[in-house]
Amino acid sequence: MMENSAADEQESMITKPLLNDDHDGFSGKGGFRTMPFVLANEAFAQVASHGLQPDMILYLTREYHLNMATGSNIIFLWSAATNFVPLLGAIVADSFLGRFRTILFGCVISLLGMALLWLTAMIPQAKPPPCHESNKICSSATSFQLFLLCSCFGLMSIGFGGITSSSLAFGADQLQKAGGHNNGRALESYFSWYYALCTISILIAYTCIVYAQESLGWQVGFGIPVMLMLLSTLSFSLASHLYVKLKAKSSLIVEMLQVAVASYRKRHIELSTESSKLLCHHHRGPSICLPSEKLRFLNKACIIIDPEKDLTTDGKAADPWSLCTVNQVEDLKSILRVIPLWSTGMIMLVTSSQGSFSVLQAKSMNRKFGPNFEMPAGSCSMFAIVGAVLWIPFYLQIILPVASRILGRPVRLSTRKRMGIGIALSFIGMTVAATVEVKRRSLAIREGYSDDSDAVVDMSLLWLLPQSFLIGAGVTANIVAQNEFYYSEFPRSMSSISSTLSLLGVSAANLVSSFLMNAVDKLSKLGGKESWISTDINKGHYDYYYWVLAGLSVPNTIYFLICSKAYGPGKEDKKETTFHEQDD
Repeated sequence: MMENSAADEQESMITKPLLNDDHDGFSGKGGFRTMPFVLANEAFAQVASHGLQPDMILYLTREYHLNMATGSNIIFLWSAATNFVPLLGAIVADSFLGRFRTILFGCVISLLGMALLWLTAMIPQAKPPPCHESNKICSSATSFQLFLLCSCFGLMSIGFGGITSSSLAFGADQLQKAGGHNNGRALESYFSWYYALCTISILIAYTCIVYAQESLGWQVGFGIPVMLMLLSTLSFSLASHLYVKLKAKSSLIVEMLQVAVASYRKRHIELSTESSKLLCHHHRGPSICLPSEKLRFLNKACIIIDPEKDLTTDGKAADPWSLCTVNQVEDLKSILRVIPLWSTGMIMLVTSSQGSFSVLQAKSMNRKFGPNFEMPAGSCSMFAIVGAVLWIPFYLQIILPVASRILGRPVRLSTRKRMGIGIALSFIGMTVAATVEVKRRSLAIREGYSDDSDAVVDMSLLWLLPQSFLIGAGVTANIVAQNEFYYSEFPRSMSSISSTLSLLGVSAANLVSSFLMNAVDKLSKLGGKESWISTDINKGHYDYYYWVLAGLSVPNTIYFLICSKAYGPGKEDKKETTFHEQDD
């Protein structure tokens, strides 16, 4: 049964991305004049949000007297929420509020969360009193103090999710020509500047904001992000009358949820073994008429049982939560097929989410460069960012040309091979991290600092560079390849969902990291022993913890190879085969 809608309208629906584009009411608004406001909003928000992350473990352990395990757990959960909320934000923006309202709501909520966090540094009663200097006895935080602290993190996660979910697409909305056709050069320039500003913003956050926190104190260090977030909110809202504001409508994520619900409601229906006998609901025009045989249980969602009840007079589904199109079913199947490969990247991201441990390592190392400058411990997080940035030109300008020259033909590594390279680099990075920590801890004990976690050993901070570069390069190699793999495998209607999957991967990795760290903490303390991840870095064994993470990469590599083989030939493999046949 076909819908009776016009073919051009249906084609627009088929090619709809995660954040839909609808250009009704363009009316001369938007254009390059809105770009300074959109980009300023994102840049200020990125600096403010990322500037609070690196040193947060120091704030929790020093000011709230939390142990390393509890403080890291809070940070893991905060990061997991921050990377998951954009998915919910995309649904809200597409289906209910629209992008403008979602971003503005996110700005206000982020500002509120950062202001509350700043107040915890300003108001003495908002956190435990300082430890007694004589006996080193520290009071624990009260339930209300912890509730206030966690409320700050929750508000910032919700706010950042609202901004991140819609900012990129909202800017693209402003650069559309009348009639809805993309201005390719303008969009290409916008995307380039957008990602460049995000990278620059993170580097500024990891250097300037962190330096202010460690040199000027928490009151100033937390006050600066509040001011930046206020500027972000004002810069975005001031141009409200200039923006193209598209209406909210159903999103791809909602449509996939409809497939899951519809197939569950029809779970008792028996499918015919002959697909040609199935009466399926599909689009008119360029669309799939029959569902594939893979994951057949989802095919029930598009089966028409009673045309008179299931369809309206114009051929549309009477209840989209009970009857979906074949295209919707196939879109969900394509997502489910890549989940195993996606999970291998998620496990790899567990190794890159250990920033809190690197900060404590850096705090105990020599961070002086010259007679007057001491690098903040939290700024060591930027090493991984630099490694990520350097990997792309290194791969494109050195690895591929050298390999092509050696083999005598153009070399191009498939996306799955590059995903494997990312996992391998991450494994090497964790091995290096464990080796460096063995050397740092041995040196601290040899210098008599086994009971002094605040002591600085005679070992340069630059020892952390190799592991940070390797882990940053590994994450970049894997994530970039994942996004390219999704783009080549998914239908055009799902071309923008790859970034959402990447964020979900980071969110899941933080939850796994929290679970793993709790398990290691409890097991290593059996028999009254000191925890491997003790707050006292010299009494603990961070090197053992790093070896556990490195060991986790071995079965993950095997799991990746199995998943890659089970997936079978992808669309990019078929294109590559066709290219070689034509070349021969």
